[in-house]
Amino acid sequence: MPRMAATLAAPLAGWVAQADVVVVGSGIAGLTAALELRTRVPRVLLVTKGVLASGSTVWAQGGIAAALDPEDSPAAHLADTLTAGAGLCDPRAVEVLVTEGPERVRELVARGTNFDLDVAGGLALTREGGHHADRIVHAGGDATGAEVSRALVAQLEAVRADPGIEVIEHALVLDVLTAAPGPDGRPGPACGVTLHVIGEGSRDGVGAALGRAVILATGGIGQVYRSSTNPAQATGDGIAAALRAGATIGDIEFVQFHPTVLWLGSGVRGQLTLISEAVRGEGALLLDTDGVRFMPDVHPMAELAPRDVVAHAMVRRMEATGADHVLLDARHLGSDFLRARFPTICERLLEHGIDLTTDLVPVAPAQHYHSGGVVTDLSGRSTLRGLYAAGEVACTGVHGANRLASNSLLEGLVFSYRAARDAATRVAADELPQRDPVDRPGPGALVAAAARSRIQRAASAGPGVVRSADGLLRAAVDLGKVRTDAHLAVGVVAAPQVAEWETTNVHQVATVLTETALARTESRGGHFRSDFPLPDDAWRVRLVARLAPDGTLEVSRAEIE
Repeated sequence: MPRMAATLAAPLAGWVAQADVVVVGSGIAGLTAALELRTRVPRVLLVTKGVLASGSTVWAQGGIAAALDPEDSPAAHLADTLTAGAGLCDPRAVEVLVTEGPERVRELVARGTNFDLDVAGGLALTREGGHHADRIVHAGGDATGAEVSRALVAQLEAVRADPGIEVIEHALVLDVLTAAPGPDGRPGPACGVTLHVIGEGSRDGVGAALGRAVILATGGIGQVYRSSTNPAQATGDGIAAALRAGATIGDIEFVQFHPTVLWLGSGVRGQLTLISEAVRGEGALLLDTDGVRFMPDVHPMAELAPRDVVAHAMVRRMEATGADHVLLDARHLGSDFLRARFPTICERLLEHGIDLTTDLVPVAPAQHYHSGGVVTDLSGRSTLRGLYAAGEVACTGVHGANRLASNSLLEGLVFSYRAARDAATRVAADELPQRDPVDRPGPGALVAAAARSRIQRAASAGPGVVRSADGLLRAAVDLGKVRTDAHLAVGVVAAPQVAEWETTNVHQVATVLTETALARTESRGGHFRSDFPLPDDAWRVRLVARLAPDGTLEVSRAEIE
């Protein structure tokens, strides 16, 4: 197994901030946690990589799943979630999600979120892949995330002058600070973070934010791949920082590739245009490049099958036809309906000369969501005392091997609320005293920013949509050749700065992803092995990873409770 550094190479902290709880991230999970904590602890610090409204939540199109219809039920929502998770969901976590979800959605409405309404004035509900009931609430047709973010940011801005809360924008968190190690040599409890404030932030350079608890809500890993629907800041910072701090991470191999992402050619990089699953939920069809509809022969739910099923079927059809994309056909739904229901998607497609109302839209799978992350319990607690995680960065057990559509925003809402309540209770009971951070042993890591495309190429070719032992071994070798001491290497242009820190996180996440994908010799959910194409009951376990005291990556099996 590879060895990894326990810290990033960075300058010493030039300033110190103090809070009871430090929240990292400003998507639905981070904003919810900060708002809940504000009235429950004396001081909360919210750190965000961009501005408050720049979290990944903004990009969520489809909606939030919750059993709000009288004819629906949490039990039915639970059943659909377990089916999508392909045997690896934690049923206890799913039960929490589906039973508490409706109330959390109603609270969003109370916080000022303007969801779309039906003709009777109630919440309009629609259906997406894997759901057997209309239970998706949405806003602005296809701009749900943007509306949720707007409402939560407005709530936070309204109390920003409160002395009990501080917001630091443009801040990249480098490492989770830890106290003195225990007898086993592993890091002690979390006691804050180091962060670098970029440009316009309220503090300059590298500093330390000390806290009695830390809640990570840093989002996903999209930039590990060459193409993704994720924003540029999704560089796996939270997962990498938690791993370096000694926390356990799990289900890392399960990556969801969204089936319908606008295909603009093989040379396109960066954040790609997502065409929401809700378009298929409203009746759009998938055709191959000969005009043949193929999903009815693949799954009883056809275009509304779980995303992994659709993505894999698309890849197989592309191989059969020699094409590098398939086609999404929504023309029969009518121009008036499409423009009203999907205004954002229509506008973005028109920017590329494609009219959703009259044209067939070229689509192909691209990285979209990560089901794995920092392993937590039902209160958001990680295996490292004082460290919590919520949202996409967390592995709560809700998603298992594959996320059910629109469960992501709901998970962020439900479990950030739980994490905030738990952290506040423990702070009030003095169960989490402020501890002094100590340096973790070993040199810090730094990967040159110039290596990022090389890392992304290895990740896309190895633990991509379709995986194999040969491809994964090649990826592991390629990733192992990347220098992690670039700041010390003669002739390498690299320095401790944002691009290098992000690239180091991308490299560490890609390395763990490759090793866990290689270890799981079966196909299940978002993990598909062409050399082991079927699920294996012996693999109904969670793969977890953590760093040994000497930095060696340890991967082991854990039973699902």
